[in-house]
Amino acid sequence: MVNKRREFLKQSVTALGSTAILPQFNSFSILNGAPNATVRIGVIGTGDRGQGLMKILNRIKDIDVVAICDTLSFRLEAASEITPKAKKYVDYRALLGHKNLDAVIISSPLNTHADIASDAIDADLHIYCEKTMVKGDLPTLQLHKKLKSKHTKIFQTGHQYHSSRLYAHIVEMIQGGEIGKVSAVEAQWNRNGNWRRPVPNPKFERQINWRMYREYSYGLTAELSSHQIDFCNWFMDAHPLKVVGFGDVSYWKDGRETYDNTHLIYSYPNGVKASFTCLTSNAKDDYQIKVLGDQGTIIIDYQNAWKYPEGKYDKKMGDVDGVSGATASWTEGKGTPIDYDHMEPTRQALEDFRTAIIKNRTPLSNFMSGAKVAFAVEMGIQAMDHNRVVTWDSKYNF
Repeated sequence: MVNKRREFLKQSVTALGSTAILPQFNSFSILNGAPNATVRIGVIGTGDRGQGLMKILNRIKDIDVVAICDTLSFRLEAASEITPKAKKYVDYRALLGHKNLDAVIISSPLNTHADIASDAIDADLHIYCEKTMVKGDLPTLQLHKKLKSKHTKIFQTGHQYHSSRLYAHIVEMIQGGEIGKVSAVEAQWNRNGNWRRPVPNPKFERQINWRMYREYSYGLTAELSSHQIDFCNWFMDAHPLKVVGFGDVSYWKDGRETYDNTHLIYSYPNGVKASFTCLTSNAKDDYQIKVLGDQGTIIIDYQNAWKYPEGKYDKKMGDVDGVSGATASWTEGKGTPIDYDHMEPTRQALEDFRTAIIKNRTPLSNFMSGAKVAFAVEMGIQAMDHNRVVTWDSKYNF
């Protein structure tokens, strides 16, 4: 294990120049399987999400952020105020060689995930890779091949709701038949705003607002809908079979390349249809997942959920627009909150990462679940880009 990391570090020294120095390994680190329970983490990508994760990590026992990395100096300096003792890097390969490093969090732009994760595998580190795990199906397949052949550490994907104990409880409810046979899912994540980050200098526009440019991201589908796609895959224990959809830049005519208005319908086994909508011009109901069964409905938001028993049709004879016939009134079941003790999902996800490392167990949100979402996102993008039905490729089955 140590030899694998030494070999990676030797390669990094060559790539980075003579300023890099091989670390001296501490015999009591998690890397060497010794009893020290503190996980030493490096954070790669210190933008809004990275800094948010760092603030939570600072509050979690047995985690120490020892290194941070970003290519933008002002982002790095802002992150350093959160973790002043962490060593700063501008090249992630140098961070991967940090002395006694146990794990990395990858919170950089989506198009960098595959390369950074691949190098972290070579460095023999535990990996927490933010969602969507990888941009594109071929890089996902290549990363799986490498992971399977040489990675013996934990790999967690940052779909934080997959770590939520409330969401896990709802999965058990649905799979246990509490709302009967599910036929459809209606999910949305709507906002009213341009989704932009402030830019101190126009030259940093694409680096800061990377979510809006195809070079870096798949936009709303990858950054928002992916969470809800992951939930559907989870409770159905399946992947989508095919997808249709529409997306465009219909509201914010500001030079962005990723869609600001997306509507996707995925078809799952057993006839379940799941729709995913993202708007940037209307925030009604914000984030919501509605799971519809023949005996009830479950509605979920960020941290709360409600169950609605199915009502009954009361058929009556009457006139509708002057025509005599059967009419129906609907008596809706009254919704009740689903009370289940749980913590904020992102904190739960990071605590799960720490526990998975210390106890050497596979996290709920792992490489396999992350890969299925990455494939589904790619399918959705292709469906919208080319206005066609896109089916699940057999090469995605592993």
